Amino acid sequence: MMFYFEDGLMLTRAQLAVDMRRRQPRGFISHAHSDHIARHEYTLCTPETAALVAHRLGRRRFLEMPYRETVEWGGLRLTTYPAGHCLGSAMLLAEDEQLGRLLYTGDFKLGPSATAEQAELPRADILVIESTYGDPHYRLPPREEAVAQLIAAAAEAIEAKTTPVVLAYTLGKAQEVTKLLTTAGFPVVQHRDVYAVSMVYRQCGVDLGPIERFEGTAPRGAVLVVPPRVGAPPGIGRCTTIMATGWALAPWMARQRGVDRAVPLSDHADYDELIDAVRRVEPRQVHCTHGPPEFVERLRDEGFDAYPLGRARQTRMF
Repeated sequence: MMFYFEDGLMLTRAQLAVDMRRRQPRGFISHAHSDHIARHEYTLCTPETAALVAHRLGRRRFLEMPYRETVEWGGLRLTTYPAGHCLGSAMLLAEDEQLGRLLYTGDFKLGPSATAEQAELPRADILVIESTYGDPHYRLPPREEAVAQLIAAAAEAIEAKTTPVVLAYTLGKAQEVTKLLTTAGFPVVQHRDVYAVSMVYRQCGVDLGPIERFEGTAPRGAVLVVPPRVGAPPGIGRCTTIMATGWALAPWMARQRGVDRAVPLSDHADYDELIDAVRRVEPRQVHCTHGPPEFVERLRDEGFDAYPLGRARQTRMF
C-alpha cells in the first residue's frame, strides 16, 4: 500500500491520495478550501469537511472521521486531529505497528480560533508539514493585537461615515472575521457566497452571531464581508476596504491588492509556530511542502533530517 502526496512522493503502503486536486479512487481531504479538494470516488475527511465539500462539489462517498477516533483502513490505523485552520480542518496520523507513525499536517495553525478547534500535534516518526510561512520575516503579532487592529479598522471606518468592507476568503477566514466582529458588537452583512458557507457552519453547530445576506445595501454601522475576488460591490457608496491576511506583514501587500488597510490575521502557522510544531512532533524525518526552500535548511540547522517534499532519500519507514 502507498500514501501519495501532492507531488507524488510515495510514503506508505496504502493507495490513498492526500489533498490532491485531481480525482482519485481514494483521497484524504484535510480541509475544504478549493485548492485542496477534488471529486474523489471515495473521500476520507472529518464530518465538518464532508459537509463543506458536499456544499462545494455536491454529495460524494465519504468515510467521515471525527477527531481522535481511530479507524482501521487499508491495513493502517488512521486518526484525524484538529488542525486549527478552518472548520473541520484535520491532520492525519497513519500508523503501522511495524513501520511506525506518519503525520500529515495539511494547512494548520497552532493558536486559538473563533470558529475552529485548536490544533493538536501527536508525535510521529515522519512528519509531512505545510510550511507556507517558512520565512523568518513572517512572525505574526499576537492574535489579540491582530484582532484589535481588525476591530479598530471597522470602528474607524464607521466613525468616518464609510462602510467597512472586509475582504476575506469565502470559507474559513470570512467566518472567522465575522465571529470576531459580531462578538465585538458589529452587525455583519455577508456576500451571498460567504453567507451560504456560513449556513453550513451553522448546521455544524458554529454560532457566528447575528448575520444577514447582502442584498445590495448594508445598514449603517454594519460591516460587509466579501471574498477578495469580489471586492467592494458597486453602489455601496463610500467604503473602507480591509483585508485580513498573514501576508499583511509584507509592506507591499495593501498597495498591491488595492486595499485601504491590511490586518495580519492568519489561519496559517507563522514561522515560529512551524519550528515549534516540528519540535513538538519530534520526527525522525521531515518533509516540507508549500513553503520556501530556506525553511528546510533551517530545520537541518536545528538537527532535523529535513527535505523538500519529494526529494528525500529512500527510507524504510512507509
